[in-house]
Amino acid sequence: MTSPADAFARAFDVSRETLARIEIHVALLRKWNPRINLVAPSTLPEVWTRHVADSAQLWASRPPDARLWLDLGAGAGFPGLVIAALARADAPGLMLRLVESDQRKAAFLSTVAREAGLPVQVFAERWDRLPAQGADVVSARALAPLSELLSAAEIHRRPGGLGLFPKGETVHKEIAEASVRWRFDHKLVPSLTNPRAAILEIGAIERA
Repeated sequence: MTSPADAFARAFDVSRETLARIEIHVALLRKWNPRINLVAPSTLPEVWTRHVADSAQLWASRPPDARLWLDLGAGAGFPGLVIAALARADAPGLMLRLVESDQRKAAFLSTVAREAGLPVQVFAERWDRLPAQGADVVSARALAPLSELLSAAEIHRRPGGLGLFPKGETVHKEIAEASVRWRFDHKLVPSLTNPRAAILEIGAIERA
């Protein structure tokens, strides 16, 4: 019987080395989660689809020349640590910066990065207290409404950079609400893991 990890590896065509790095992440998540509640415990039996694959699908949207990816509210490392594992094999010039204001979660991120050998920097800080990062990609998963994420992207993304924000079934409502304050180019990419969800790709942004 195929394991969830092997099914993920086949679906996303990842190497055994990359899979091993992500397996370290998942093992540490299971160890730490009872203490600091990184993800909802009910989602752990489906971690490879609910969290790992859901994160890995963002990789296909990256600009091919990206050098800096900033993940906000990095929490349990989804998508940031998964993207870092994929980058380690396929885009070694890409640096991941993970922003997480909860000190315990930031410690978890640093532990996984160290033990899995992932190219990340962890900032134990709020995104609105960081200097502008000039990132090629700004991502955030389950962090805040779109209007707030656009504020973050405006500050931390380089001109011409990309915002990548996985959203659930309220995505159209969030787009409508954000449009009151913002004008922004966007594209909805259907989620591979949830038929009611989508990845929101954000291009040019300006205040309305």
